[in-house]
Amino acid sequence: MASESNRRKLGAQLHADGKRRCAWCTADPLYVAYHDAEWGRPLHDDTRLFEMLCLEGAQAGLSWLTILRKRENYFKAFDGFNADKMARYDAAKRRRLLLDPGIVRNRLKVDAFIGNAKAYLKIRASVGSFDGYIWQFTGGRTLRRRPLTLGDIPSSSTHSDAMSKDLKQRGFRFVGSTICYAFMQAVGIVDEHQRRCWVTTEGKKE
Repeated sequence: MASESNRRKLGAQLHADGKRRCAWCTADPLYVAYHDAEWGRPLHDDTRLFEMLCLEGAQAGLSWLTILRKRENYFKAFDGFNADKMARYDAAKRRRLLLDPGIVRNRLKVDAFIGNAKAYLKIRASVGSFDGYIWQFTGGRTLRRRPLTLGDIPSSSTHSDAMSKDLKQRGFRFVGSTICYAFMQAVGIVDEHQRRCWVTTEGKKE
């Protein structure tokens, strides 16, 4: 417990390249690239938003680094997250996915991806774009906070509560409030790079 308590007190950490990064970002090159180029940056592409929501769900019970390492495999296995194709997956395709060592072979998660594709298509048909739908929960704005320590970063919010509730009502699975909050951080709906992180001190393109 003491080690976890100390970890929660961590501020932005200095890396070997001389840049300070959010304390959750390890020195793993995949993590560094993800932190520097993606996390917290506003994303408005329908397919990529759908991909990130699926991947955040795949992370449940695992580390995000585990999913990052399998990301390219997921992209290939699920046809580039083309929801039209995913929604038509049959039992044979499901069996092949569950035999694919490149992804997390969890039946519930695989079935959730397929079900989520169907729910995604319904939203796109009724709302016009998944981007417009998903950003409505913050009124189209990026919510920016500059937490000092890891312990200052929440795991959910009233916005993620609302998103989770609505997604579930529309048929999505693996979209609890904590998963939705992580998704919001990932796609820039929430920007919580820590104070002294290079992204906040040097700025970033949006």
